[in-house]
Amino acid sequence: MNIESYILEDLGFGDITSDALIDDSLTGTAAIIANEPCVVAGICETEAVFQYFNIKTNALVSDGQSVEKGDIILEVSGSLKSILSAERTALNFLMRMSGIATVTHSISSKLSHAKVAATRKTTPGFRSFEKKAVILGGGDPHRFCLDDLILIKDNHIAVVGGVAEAVIKAKKFSFAKKVEVEVESIEDAEAAVKSEADIILLDNMSPEKAAKCYSLIKSLNSKIIVEVSGTITPETAPLYDECSDIISLGWITHSVRSIQFSLDVC
Repeated sequence: MNIESYILEDLGFGDITSDALIDDSLTGTAAIIANEPCVVAGICETEAVFQYFNIKTNALVSDGQSVEKGDIILEVSGSLKSILSAERTALNFLMRMSGIATVTHSISSKLSHAKVAATRKTTPGFRSFEKKAVILGGGDPHRFCLDDLILIKDNHIAVVGGVAEAVIKAKKFSFAKKVEVEVESIEDAEAAVKSEADIILLDNMSPEKAAKCYSLIKSLNSKIIVEVSGTITPETAPLYDECSDIISLGWITHSVRSIQFSLDVC
């Protein structure tokens, strides 16, 4: 979805409250203020919403920048009716994206080896913005869509008949796409290495079990990337830092709390 789609979703047939109360000729300014510390994300999208209504914008911070409570993020000027019509959609982008960027940055700051990554557990229609927020928070977006990477999961393996069989078959599909396979045991991890998977995903493993698999994989082929995933939270992510190269968390897009901002007319 593009920015206009989100605007029209909220606007409906018009902002009847502003139409009833505010004269078309009335102009003024407003400021968006952070109500809590955060890593800001969504400045470009927020500006685009206001600019759709022909409102002038002046960003005082950049995407990816850390701010404190009370900091002014963005100033806008123009038709007061239009400013208020744009307010909620603009703030929704800023709140959601900043929440994702903030938690991604927080997790990343606690890791010394592994990199935080997102998953495809995203809000329908909002994936590109959520993935962008992950990047701004210092994480990796992982797959944007199914054609980015061959990722063999448990159901694929159940259909094909085994880890090795699935990897070997996938490797023949395209020389241009890496092959990642999900494993749940040390035996399957070894089979994945021997069948020349490019990336091995350790799914729903305890830190202790993941450490054993990681050690085995790297001893057999140090070039293989090891990802851990499955029910990992911001609190447990650091436990996997030394036994993975990538820590992917659906949590950072499906359970994250939005950051609170307010728009005040000056």
